[in-house]
Amino acid sequence: MSGEAAVTLLGTKGGPAIRPGTRMPTATLMQMGGHTILVDAGLGVTRGICDAGIALTELDAILITHLHSDHYLELGPLLHTAWTAGLKRPVPVYGPDGLAAYWQGFLTSMAFDIELRIRDEGRPNLGALAEIKQIPEAGLTVGPVAISSLRNLHPPIVESYALRFECGGQSAVLSGDTAPMHDMVSFASGAELLVHEAMLTAGIDALCKRVGNGDDRLRRHLERSHTPAAEAGRIAHEAGVGALALNHLVPCDDPAFTEEDWQREVRRGWDGPIYIGQDGMRIALAPLAARVGDA
Repeated sequence: MSGEAAVTLLGTKGGPAIRPGTRMPTATLMQMGGHTILVDAGLGVTRGICDAGIALTELDAILITHLHSDHYLELGPLLHTAWTAGLKRPVPVYGPDGLAAYWQGFLTSMAFDIELRIRDEGRPNLGALAEIKQIPEAGLTVGPVAISSLRNLHPPIVESYALRFECGGQSAVLSGDTAPMHDMVSFASGAELLVHEAMLTAGIDALCKRVGNGDDRLRRHLERSHTPAAEAGRIAHEAGVGALALNHLVPCDDPAFTEEDWQREVRRGWDGPIYIGQDGMRIALAPLAARVGDA
């Protein structure tokens, strides 16, 4: 693995549903300090890691920001597939309360296969390879990488986190799923890269109509729990970050809205380097100055 610090957006779609030709749900790779850390494990994450040129057995830690399905649906299958690919060492998995119950439920659902492969193929105990821990409020370390957390604003979920990664003078912040919040400005202050979720308010009508749930609960959730693209730009500006990347895009699969729409909204409050997330997009954390003209 290259020693260059980078963030790879494996999945950039907001929400759990996929359709022909759409992006995949949320997952992000952080490579820093010679370590590879996965944040969130939405549908498609296993393929995305491999497409990024990373062996599944190379993951040093996994963090799950909150328990919406588009952020952890494929955690069990990812770990199972890594196990079949040769994973033998425990991997710390940090997340909110309730993640351990998911893991135990997955192991139960796959008990026949797991027990058979242990007995028939000599594999280690899969259950012991995932060390499920709660995200500590005081922060944590993975090798030389210091990770701090901030409870963001994603009602009705209370345990939902933004994360800041720092190592060797470099830093990157992932907002997680959140409504605009002032604390994000100080949390992301001076980071080389802020990866912030974003929503096109103009696209919400069409999205809700397409889903067709029959009432306005989906709209209310989106409006109170996510960040309009213009607000993401404002937060990046006030935080003084080096670059802004948008992910968890809502909507991202409506042909009526293009990258120009995202750019126009973000530019209301941000005039720095910007990346409109695409699955597989890799963003080096340095040197920022060399990338300004390319963003």
